[in-house]
Amino acid sequence: MKLSKSLVAAALVLAFQAHAQTMPAAPAGASQASTVGTLVVVPAFGEVKHANDQATVTFAVEEHDKDKNAAAARVNRKMKEGTDIVRRADPKAELKTMGYYTYPVYPEVPPMPPQPASVAPVKPVPIAWRVGQYLEVKTSNLAELPKTAAAAQKVLQINNVQFGLSPELEKRLDDQRIAATYRNLNERIASIARAMGRPQGTAVIETVDFEGSGNYAGDGAAAAAPMMMRSSAMKEAADQMPEPSFEPGETTLQMRLVGKVRFK
Repeated sequence: MKLSKSLVAAALVLAFQAHAQTMPAAPAGASQASTVGTLVVVPAFGEVKHANDQATVTFAVEEHDKDKNAAAARVNRKMKEGTDIVRRADPKAELKTMGYYTYPVYPEVPPMPPQPASVAPVKPVPIAWRVGQYLEVKTSNLAELPKTAAAAQKVLQINNVQFGLSPELEKRLDDQRIAATYRNLNERIASIARAMGRPQGTAVIETVDFEGSGNYAGDGAAAAAPMMMRSSAMKEAADQMPEPSFEPGETTLQMRLVGKVRFK
């Protein structure tokens, strides 16, 4: 007895449905990729701030004269006098003289029309000489710095003032900077674990690079530049020089690290 095509098709559909009902259900979250053994590169950053405790002041003296020796003599005298003033005002300061220079000053020559090759060029003759020298003063006595600077300004001019941290203080702050950076690493690992749906306890730190020197770390920003001040050329000093105003400010020390974390 032959079965009709419609009966055969109906039997096949019923058999397929019965087989599908006996198949086990797919586990929940099966569409999510497995994170077991995943290696994650985690950058972290930390910083500490502290008030500056050190200043580097650059004093300068400059003289102009038609006589080079006369200009140099005045520079030498003023630099010695200014150095003695600073030593008396701040005996513990570190002093260093530097940058002695002597330059000729030439007159301004108006443009001349082209001259024949047979005419020898006129060699310019200096009309004066500019002579100068710098004195660098490094001190931690910030309370007396305005008084010291005012005393020195009777002879010298302030060319530059830079505030920062002393090496001793920066070394003490290094522990805090490392702790802040490592704390940020753990905070980021916890955030990554939550995003991956993994317990934080399954994360194992394999490498910690405190220099951030791997190829995965870009060039980080350097520490914030120290605060700087520049003064204009000094006028004739009066008998009583008013004390300059200084605000030492603070310095931010930064650190970066890169950690490699593997999820078990």
